[in-house]
Amino acid sequence: RLAYAGGSLTREARLRRRLAWKLAEETVMTTWLLTSTFYGQWLPGDKRGSVTNVRDRRPDEAPSYVRHEHAQVGEVYEAAMPGLERASRALLKGEPVSVDLHQAEQLLEQFLETAQYRGWTLHAVSIMFNHIHLVVEAPSDVGKSKLLADFKSYGSRRLNRVFGERESETWWSEGGSCRPVRNTPAAIFYVCHRQPNPLLVWSLERGRIPVAESHPDNVYRSDESSDESSEPPT
Repeated sequence: RLAYAGGSLTREARLRRRLAWKLAEETVMTTWLLTSTFYGQWLPGDKRGSVTNVRDRRPDEAPSYVRHEHAQVGEVYEAAMPGLERASRALLKGEPVSVDLHQAEQLLEQFLETAQYRGWTLHAVSIMFNHIHLVVEAPSDVGKSKLLADFKSYGSRRLNRVFGERESETWWSEGGSCRPVRNTPAAIFYVCHRQPNPLLVWSLERGRIPVAESHPDNVYRSDESSDESSEPPT
C-alpha cells in the first residue's frame, strides 16, 4: 500500500514504485513451441520419432559419463524404441483419443481465453485429430511445464463440459514437448503451414487460416535457415 505524507509519496513508496517500473521494463520474454498429443495417439518410442525424457549418449557425441536429454530445437528426434512403445501402450487406460472439428474449435476458444487470462501472447495454433501445436510467448520465469499444463488443463475442462469425459479420464497424453524458439516467424510458419491435414489453423496475425494452406511439403523462405520450419510433429 502506498504511503502518503503531506499529499505526496514518501521516499520509501517512491523507491518501491521505481523498482516496480524497473522490473516491468526488464521482464524477459521467451517464445515456446508447445506440442501435445491426444491420449494414446503418439506414444514414447514411436517409429515416427518422439521427444522423450530419456537420457542417453548418442554415437556421434564425445565420450562422457553424463547422459543428456535431446529436447532442444534443432536436435534430432529420438529414433524408434519398440520396447518403450509397447510398454507405453500396455499402460493405456482406454482407447486412444481423437478430436473432430467441433472439439478443435472449442479448444481454440479455450486456448485464447487461457492465454489472455495468464497475460501470455498466443501467436499460432494448429489442431490435428491426434495432436496440437502452439506458439506462445510468456515471461521467462514462467516454467515450460506450467505453460503446457495450463493449456491442457483448461482445455480438458472445456471439452469435458461440452462433450463429456473420455473412457481414459483424460484427453491428453502425459507431458508433451516445450521447446524454446529461436526464430518466431519460422515457428509460426511451421505450425500454420506445414502440418498434415489440420482440422483448424489460427494465427494472431490472420485469425483462422484455411486448412488447405497447410502441407508438410511447404518450405519456409527466409534469409536464415530455421530448424523449427522442418520439425516433424512430436
